[in-house]
Amino acid sequence: MFSITTASRSLRRVELSKARLCGPPSPANVALLSSVRRALSSDAKGGSNTKSVVTTKKNLVTNEEGVHQTMKVSKSWKNKPLFRRQGDVRFKTGAEAAQLLVNEATRRDAPLTQFIDSISSTMHCLSPVFDRNPKYAFIAKTLMEPERYLQFRVAWIDDVGVVRMNRGFRVQYSSSLGCFEGGLHFGSHIDNAVIKSLAFDQVFSNALTGFNMGAAVGGSDFNPLDKSEGELQRFCQSYMTELAKYIGPDIDNPWMGMGVGKEEMGYLFGQFKRINSKNSIPGRFFLSGTFSEVPGYAVVHFANEMLKDKGESLEGKRCLIVGSGKVARSVAAKLLSYGAIPLSFSDASGHVYEPDGIKEGQLRTINKIKEDRGALLGRYIIASTTAQFNDPDDLFDIPCDLAFPCGAMDAVDTADVEKLANNGCIGVIEGGQKTITADARKTLKKRGMMYGPHNVTMTGPAISHHVGASMTNEILEQHIARIYQEVKNTASEFNVRGDLYTGGNIQGFLRVANEMMGHGAV
Repeated sequence: MFSITTASRSLRRVELSKARLCGPPSPANVALLSSVRRALSSDAKGGSNTKSVVTTKKNLVTNEEGVHQTMKVSKSWKNKPLFRRQGDVRFKTGAEAAQLLVNEATRRDAPLTQFIDSISSTMHCLSPVFDRNPKYAFIAKTLMEPERYLQFRVAWIDDVGVVRMNRGFRVQYSSSLGCFEGGLHFGSHIDNAVIKSLAFDQVFSNALTGFNMGAAVGGSDFNPLDKSEGELQRFCQSYMTELAKYIGPDIDNPWMGMGVGKEEMGYLFGQFKRINSKNSIPGRFFLSGTFSEVPGYAVVHFANEMLKDKGESLEGKRCLIVGSGKVARSVAAKLLSYGAIPLSFSDASGHVYEPDGIKEGQLRTINKIKEDRGALLGRYIIASTTAQFNDPDDLFDIPCDLAFPCGAMDAVDTADVEKLANNGCIGVIEGGQKTITADARKTLKKRGMMYGPHNVTMTGPAISHHVGASMTNEILEQHIARIYQEVKNTASEFNVRGDLYTGGNIQGFLRVANEMMGHGAV
């Protein structure tokens, strides 16, 4: 029996032979032609037992076959100019396209350093995609600009009766996969650059979940830690009065972020439902403070998946935690359930270190302290006889197996990573948004350490908001395991095996970009 490839070639040779003959074809050629056509017909109907020459596997992201699955569109896109501002600008390689995109973002938004850092890191991750299909570079150019950027004045009155002023933001970045969804962040460090950077990263993080959800991020430069309950409520009501014009259960669904917990979400939802009659969808969360522990649990589940891949587990691992917010404390709680040993917490006052590990009772004490608005960790020393406060002087001098930075953005730099590696740390798993600098990521790779990037580890809130009220720890663990495997497979597919940061960016981008291709110039 002919294989499909052999049959096709034979048919072409016979047809060519017929075309060249002046008279009728020979009986041998007629018999061969009939045999080939029967083989092709049988194979097309699925009746042939012939095996194809190369067995290919469909890609998880695009559902296409083979390692070059993104080459559906012609390479003629390379002949089109990527930019036409000062003459036609074309590219020859994916790396060149990535650099052109970074240069354009820098030209437009040079003062927004955090946003430029996000663009630069992501676009260089995507250069293999641009090599395989140049059209994706044009999609990336569109994706560099958010669909809608909202900035507004938030006026409120403090306890003394003075009118205070803050800036409110909401960047509705992409609705290609569904309605806008993403966190709200309050803090004095929040500005245009931070919000736009976080919103850009949220696009890929939400897409990684595989659910139909767009991406948005908002917040304000309001610091809730040094405000009274009355001031917090008045600010949240003023902020929501303006934001309510642009959000809704089927339009834009904000969730908790840095500096925004159950209390803030409660005040925000209370004002929203005062203004809008439609304020919920059955089975879905909207402006909810439910499952506040999910982000931290997801981070630890992800760390467990990474260790399982290496034939290890979290049990007995000494874990350094940076930060003491709601995510850091839920990370500690889940580490304890896995049999790991959380060692530390930190805040503006310094850090506390328990040489023998933080037990459940000690964690409850820390939770009570941190539930008081603006309370600092120094109070924990009174309740513990074994804790060390700011000893050693540098938190990263503490020997550990794993580090979980759950604090401020860019809290871990190259020097910190070097100290961790020298002290025997085998991996860093981000429990916060962009807690590791771009240079520190390179150092992690150079030192051969495991790295759980924020674009993958911080998918917990998106999962819980999609699943809704039926969310359980088992469901969360299943989704994290699935996402981890898909990201790992994508990294291998694009020849960056083990680089989960690049794999996550590629997979998230492809899911969004493949949808955007059918939307036209919008």
